[in-house]
Amino acid sequence: MSLPAPRNVRPDRRSVSDLGAVLPETAEVREDGHLFVGGVDMVELAGREGTALYVYDEADLRSRMHAYRDAFESRSARLPAGFDVAYAGKAFLNRAMVRLVDEEGLCLDVSGGGELARALDAGLAPARLVAHGNNKTPLEIEEAVSAGAGRIVVDSPIELERIAEAAERNNVVQDVLLRITPGVVVDTNDYITTGTEDSKFGFTLRDDIAFDGICQALDTPGVRLVGLHMHVGSQVLDIAPYAKAVDVVAGLMARVAAERGVALGQLDVGGGLGIAYQAEDEPSSIDSFVGLVVDSVERSCSERGLCVPRIVVEPGRSIAGPAGITLYHVGTIKELPGIRTFVDVDGGMSDNIRTALYHADYECAIASKAASPRTCVVTVAGKHCESGDVVALDAPLQEPEVGDVLVMFGTGAYCNSMASNYNGQPRPAIAFVADGEARIVTRRETYADLMARDAG
Repeated sequence: MSLPAPRNVRPDRRSVSDLGAVLPETAEVREDGHLFVGGVDMVELAGREGTALYVYDEADLRSRMHAYRDAFESRSARLPAGFDVAYAGKAFLNRAMVRLVDEEGLCLDVSGGGELARALDAGLAPARLVAHGNNKTPLEIEEAVSAGAGRIVVDSPIELERIAEAAERNNVVQDVLLRITPGVVVDTNDYITTGTEDSKFGFTLRDDIAFDGICQALDTPGVRLVGLHMHVGSQVLDIAPYAKAVDVVAGLMARVAAERGVALGQLDVGGGLGIAYQAEDEPSSIDSFVGLVVDSVERSCSERGLCVPRIVVEPGRSIAGPAGITLYHVGTIKELPGIRTFVDVDGGMSDNIRTALYHADYECAIASKAASPRTCVVTVAGKHCESGDVVALDAPLQEPEVGDVLVMFGTGAYCNSMASNYNGQPRPAIAFVADGEARIVTRRETYADLMARDAG
């Protein structure tokens, strides 16, 4: 894989303080020019704990969880059946994050047996789990049912049968949601679009497949169809398509009421709210997103004579993304005259695959020079044996020097989750920072960890 041609990016006279929504909530530049997050000096932290290092602003994580709950609670008079905010663990999950979710009163959306096991290990009540996946294995279904997962999202008729069989073995009736593909296109990367007809997820509306799936669920012993689920995509900046998707699914709920005499009591609209990866990005606020969802559900149901169901949302990126940063040390600097300048760091696609996958854009800075303007344009490259191993393409940066601590902003979602051991690279540690203290919540992998599973 080769890199795209250099972009015409100009040096940026802004300092870190001018980057706005890209920054974690407690980020500040102090008099010495150092970047602090959660009251902790990022230069000092990188020196003490080593790099690459994921760092999360705990106050920011909690604030975003509060924002979702507050947005719904301010509209509670319009929500007679209530609401659930289910944090999407696929964005970022470890034991400490599960405990934050628990403390803040959220539910948890888990995709796969490993996320389920982590949630249970951290002590989250199984009733607050929403289990996802387009191809849950029979074992994963058994694990979810036997654990008492509150809701399982059904993605196919085969899964429905497997859930019913597991429910019978466990002598329970399992609550399920049926995932509907609403056929709505959103403006995001093709690889993270999920609501179109050409999707591996859910029951399509074509040829009555979704309606037939609902009827099958209603007629299947051992499962209780409590509602429908939809998802339109990820990193959605223009939230208007949610209204159309809600209307499509509400129409299906009305048909179920009319033809089967069943009022489905829950509507899960998924997640997908985008964040600011660059200072110019203007994502919708959490309150605006929740407001649009509530307005759309209320209007679509009113037009069809339906009661407003319990509304479920599944935010992941919009909670974890801006709260997380990654710290690296600069190892080498290579200037290719007339082409680009590479700043090589001690991480790369093993801790952040998004740029290699999507050509994702990020803001970055030198942690010890955060008060200075970003007068250079560089490509931040990783240490791995791939030409496409970069974490920032043609990005403004302060004048770099070997040994500098480089900060990549907005890496809290999907970086740790998709991390790998490519080239035998141990995965980074994870630190939570708050009130001037840093605590390691996931230790750095060691070479011994890499070899621990080898049997030969």
